Amino acid sequence: MRCLLTWLLLTCCATGALAFPQEDCGEKRCIDCHSLTREEAGFLLGAGADRVLQVEQAEMPGVWAVEIEKAGRKYPVYINYSKSHLLRGGLLRLKDGENLTKLRMASLNRVDVSRIPLADALIVGDPQAKKRVIVFTDPQCHFCAKLHRELPEVVARDPNIAFYIKLLPLAMHPDAYHIAKSVVCNRSLELLEDSFAGKVVPPPLCRAEAVDETIALARTLGIRSTPTLVLPDGRPFSGYKKADQLLELLGSSAAVSPAGPDKR
Repeated sequence: MRCLLTWLLLTCCATGALAFPQEDCGEKRCIDCHSLTREEAGFLLGAGADRVLQVEQAEMPGVWAVEIEKAGRKYPVYINYSKSHLLRGGLLRLKDGENLTKLRMASLNRVDVSRIPLADALIVGDPQAKKRVIVFTDPQCHFCAKLHRELPEVVARDPNIAFYIKLLPLAMHPDAYHIAKSVVCNRSLELLEDSFAGKVVPPPLCRAEAVDETIALARTLGIRSTPTLVLPDGRPFSGYKKADQLLELLGSSAAVSPAGPDKR
């Protein structure tokens, strides 16, 4: 009897699937048949979320994007329509390799750009450029050096973009603090690039209190790693990115869409 019931269920599911052509089972029909409230999401997540901020249809069909707050930070997680599976981590779009989770996290954790002073910043590009990108960088950070080498290409391809570099030395690099102060004292891109190249940087000749202020500000803004870019709209992105990725994030017409996921 149990085998017969199982067969009937499978037959019904298969018949139902065949009864509706694929184009008729689009986003609207799925949403009409399924729902997930913030209260339900909170119950499902339990201690995994302090607060559920929003529930909406994810770009991937059959999945809800649930925006949560946990320990003061905001994150996206994903729950399937049957409410049986939870996905944490990167959701990638296969056609271009775009990490949709990172994009959503950046939107959820926007930084108030007006709180970041730029008087001590080093500038790559035209100071009159309309789009200002703030870069928090460590003078002894390998990936900061890689990112720094991409910036001239970006501003060459789109003169409406300029990068404002703030020195944020991390404790894991014991010499970075004094190097950062020396760079700020001299307001010297050359010294920063010397440090990235492994050259000796002379000791600071001033107190360069701006470096200490940047360290304190980064903590309040939730910036914990370098390199971190803050786009003009306040979205923060951490990690190394190639010139084309930067141009695409900034909505520049000079960007060349990638053919697929970045394998580097």
